[in-house]
Amino acid sequence: MQTFGIGLAGLGNVGAGVYKHLTLNRSLLQGRLDCDLTVRKVAVRDLNKDRGIEIPRELLTTNPQELLDDPSIQIIVELMGQKEQSLALVLGAIERKKIVVTGNKALLAEHGKEIFEAAFQHKVPVFFEAAVCGGIPIIKSIREAFVGNHIRSIHGIINGTSNYILTRMTEAGMGFTAALAEAQAAGYAEADPALDVNGGDAAHKAVILASLAYGFWVPMDSIFVEGIEDLTAGDIGFADKLGYRIKLIAHIKADARGAIEVRVHPTLIPKTHVLASVNGVFNAVAVKGDVVGDTLFYGRGAGQDPTSSAVIADIAEAADALISPRRNLGFMPHGLYGTCQPISDIVSEFYVRLSVEDRPGVIAQIAGILGDLQVGISSILQPESEDEGSTVPLVLMIHRATNAQIQAALEKIGALDCVRRTPRMIRVEHFE
Repeated sequence: MQTFGIGLAGLGNVGAGVYKHLTLNRSLLQGRLDCDLTVRKVAVRDLNKDRGIEIPRELLTTNPQELLDDPSIQIIVELMGQKEQSLALVLGAIERKKIVVTGNKALLAEHGKEIFEAAFQHKVPVFFEAAVCGGIPIIKSIREAFVGNHIRSIHGIINGTSNYILTRMTEAGMGFTAALAEAQAAGYAEADPALDVNGGDAAHKAVILASLAYGFWVPMDSIFVEGIEDLTAGDIGFADKLGYRIKLIAHIKADARGAIEVRVHPTLIPKTHVLASVNGVFNAVAVKGDVVGDTLFYGRGAGQDPTSSAVIADIAEAADALISPRRNLGFMPHGLYGTCQPISDIVSEFYVRLSVEDRPGVIAQIAGILGDLQVGISSILQPESEDEGSTVPLVLMIHRATNAQIQAALEKIGALDCVRRTPRMIRVEHFE
């Protein structure tokens, strides 16, 4: 039985889980892979930190370079969560022809092109299942199971923290701040939750999915990103009355001309759609291919065990690649696509919430502005007011229009004397 050495860079929550489960399930992996996977060295920042697992002291080092220099290590597992140091380690491993396994979504989203250019130059595979949606095998499915499909669209709830917050706002009527505090207390949100709530984490994952689906590494500055920080309990309530749920959705689509759109933002989705029932910290990704049709992937998108499972699956695939070298190195570029649509050109429906004076002629002024810009209203929701002249919310559901049209309309509407606050707009998706 062949033995393959593993260099593990990072022993945080996921790294500790990988080491633990590689050790506990060693005999299972030996039986299924017909080889032995052995951790030879583990790079950490602090040698004395308690990580809740037993690990021989002699395996630990504070110098990741030792993983590259050790000839008994054939697989480098990068779980440091850095960018500059992680990039140096990954490129160094590729140069030394050591197979790379990483769960670093930010690294791949921002440096994927550079990493895979090096991988092709040195013919070294890079595996990254754990970078998107934890234990859900979405990377392998897009890369392998759907290889015979043009990917028409991918819509996903791919950040568990934001989904938990929106779930609590929906179920308990909580405001954003209270729901975030609850998520932090439960361990679902970091002390600094910025990347989760501002859409950044989901954007990194969306770039990876889009790049796999459409054959080129999508630049981060080509996608539109908006977070959930400005959503209110009122928005959640109005959406419910109108038959919708609000979710942070990653939208990835291609049109007949080969242009693609990649965007991450809060979205009103019909209560009847399957993604509307995905609650708590769970993730779900709906993929539509021209051959397979509609598919759905569901599961825990983060946490030690689901993510460790994905990393170990990649380690097993790395071992198989060492036994039988392969041509597919983890990402296969192809030339069917290559153009990203700017957000101004993207067409959708819209929810618009205004705070207006309750007096005659207000709706006529607003409708006039929308009509002049060729933007249609599909429905209006306005709670009754006790006193004429008071300020009341006014909710408009808008027919399909470009983002440029709706932004121009909101700028003019916001300047009206009868409008008291900055208009709030959320996009609507019917998945047609």
